[in-house]
Amino acid sequence: MNASGRDPIAAFYDAHPYPPPVADLDAVASRSAAGPDRVAHHLIWPGRDPDEIGTLLVAGCGTSQAARHALRNPHLDVVGVDVSETAIAHTQQLVERYDITNLHVERVPIERVGELGRRFDHIVCTGVLHHLADPLVGLRSLRSVLAPGGAVTLMVYAPYGRTGISLIQDYCRRLGISTDPADIADLVAVLSEIPDGHPLSRLLRSSPDFQHDDALADALLNPRDRAYSVPDLLELLTDAGLRFGRWERQAPYLPDCGSISETPHADRIAALPVDDQYAALELFRGTIERHTVIAFAADDDASGEVAFDRPDRLVPIAMPTALVVDDPARLPTGAAAALLNRAHTSSDLVMFVDASELDIFRRIDGVRTVAELGAELGDGAGSFVERLWRHDLVVVDATGATAGGAG
Repeated sequence: MNASGRDPIAAFYDAHPYPPPVADLDAVASRSAAGPDRVAHHLIWPGRDPDEIGTLLVAGCGTSQAARHALRNPHLDVVGVDVSETAIAHTQQLVERYDITNLHVERVPIERVGELGRRFDHIVCTGVLHHLADPLVGLRSLRSVLAPGGAVTLMVYAPYGRTGISLIQDYCRRLGISTDPADIADLVAVLSEIPDGHPLSRLLRSSPDFQHDDALADALLNPRDRAYSVPDLLELLTDAGLRFGRWERQAPYLPDCGSISETPHADRIAALPVDDQYAALELFRGTIERHTVIAFAADDDASGEVAFDRPDRLVPIAMPTALVVDDPARLPTGAAAALLNRAHTSSDLVMFVDASELDIFRRIDGVRTVAELGAELGDGAGSFVERLWRHDLVVVDATGATAGGAG
């Protein structure tokens, strides 16, 4: 707390709202779905029917995140909470402009969400927990309002990909750089002179957080944040009474995906316990800036599981960001295509397929089962779809349903 007794994070975000406020969500509203997004749903719950999910809590909703979720999911009852009066006010403006009737926002700290008197099927907390005075208290609070069978989507900073940010944060503290507009303007000028080899130089070129003063303040001048390595994060989940389900984008953490799979260490990494595999891949990649994990209650031992040995009950659905590259000039000998997910930031996460596998992938329509798609592969169909799933190229509907379209 500061001298006034107020949490400095609330004061910071009142003065520097994040993400930078927007008045226009027309693009989001135009993509509003009539029903659940099957891809987004089955990424989290392969074996659960979308109609079973009715409530969503956006914990630390910022200026627009809760409004975006509500517009995209008009079938859900959405609640957004934040400690910033400015964030709540901007969200309320979006509610009024777009006549969003399925969203309720309140100024409530994450540590006190139990005061809402409700439980939620899905809790989204991205970019917030690492700013709390005690993140474990906050995560335990979220666990306390998780409905049976519910899931938490959690994003926290990761340390190694943010090395450059950590260096400049320390630099700013040593110089006493404030969030005064003049100090920020001077900082922008200094950052333009960062040496090319500095760990921050890559982010300066690629991250939108350095294109806006309030976003830059959030990245470099935030009064409180911390980063979690893979072991730190997994320990935090356990201590909060949660169970790791999967990484939202899992291929970067898996030893059978990307360039690491072609190295002499691939088998050695694969022989490690799964948690140690994830930790090793974080160290190998070195550029992961944030971890996004899907977690369930520790006593919920079923949600998120997929049995790939039942191809007659699995319906693969292609990720909308999946891309097929079939130019022979760009492919290794024997490959009919390279499959990749455009949402990945690591360029090595490519899955090469032969002609029969490419044919199966192109026939994935969100309706046919694995068995129907890959009859010619027999028992190999399930393992092929599992490879696609591990590479973030498909999600799997394991409810046994075979109708409903591609979603």
